[in-house]
Amino acid sequence: MHGLVIRNTGSWYTVLADDKTTWECKVKGNFRLKGIRSTNPVAIGDRVEFNPLDGQTALITGIDDRKNYVIRKSANLSKQSHILAANVDQCFLFVTLRQPETSTIFIDRFLASAEAYRIPVILIFNKIDLLNDEDKDLLAGLIHLYTTVGYACRSVSAQTGDGVEELRELLKGNVTLLSGNSGVGKSTLINRLFPQLNLKTSEISDANNTGKHTTTFSEMFPVENEGFIIDTPGIKGFGTFDMEREEIGHYFKDIFHFSALCRFNNCTHTHEPGCAVLAAVERHDISQSRYNSYLSILDDPNDEKYRK
Repeated sequence: MHGLVIRNTGSWYTVLADDKTTWECKVKGNFRLKGIRSTNPVAIGDRVEFNPLDGQTALITGIDDRKNYVIRKSANLSKQSHILAANVDQCFLFVTLRQPETSTIFIDRFLASAEAYRIPVILIFNKIDLLNDEDKDLLAGLIHLYTTVGYACRSVSAQTGDGVEELRELLKGNVTLLSGNSGVGKSTLINRLFPQLNLKTSEISDANNTGKHTTTFSEMFPVENEGFIIDTPGIKGFGTFDMEREEIGHYFKDIFHFSALCRFNNCTHTHEPGCAVLAAVERHDISQSRYNSYLSILDDPNDEKYRK
């Protein structure tokens, strides 16, 4: 039988079969994906082959080729990755300026990783109802920055509903990954658009103004026009894997644009003479925050993320 993985609770996977039945599945034996060092060989969004064991349970025996996937650093195993989702049409990256504050380094690391795995990202600036005048100026600056770089941006309030309905059209007919730090309002927004899902939400921690993990595992939900949304646990950090050190700049659209003018084709954009990227940073054609994010990945002490 054949189907779509729509839920992962650790060792069990829920598969929606092509005949619309659902099956609780385990992975057959020592299942490994060639070339991917991952803690989860099967991911949400995978199309799989499975063999029923009885009327409700089955064994996953094969995975269809993926068109893409998005990963993050494993929480416990630094040398491995965790696949958040596969076969994604687009990603909504939720960003908040308050309760909690999303750093530009987090945004840029996510965007670079999504570029590496060919997943379009739309930035969703949530909780605009909490912003004061100074915050609104910062929001306008961030939207200008990322729009200029080449990313679509939306401003919404999942709490009040402001701007939320226009997201419904973007979800139709697409497989959309929802991601961001814990507490940025992914589940609240899903509940406003699709109240029948009734996803669990929680308050921001008063102690450190950060989110609590309310989504503890990834799950895929059908929405209008044969679309799906994938809700993932909130993530506090983001890492890149399986790339050459010299490739990092390729995944920053603005840096890649100017790098074509560098004197050396293996320029790291850190010290080389004739570096067009450094010149662009000096002219503010590349923002200092984006360049700092690039350096943060380049200088990441975890060398295991680089291809051997």
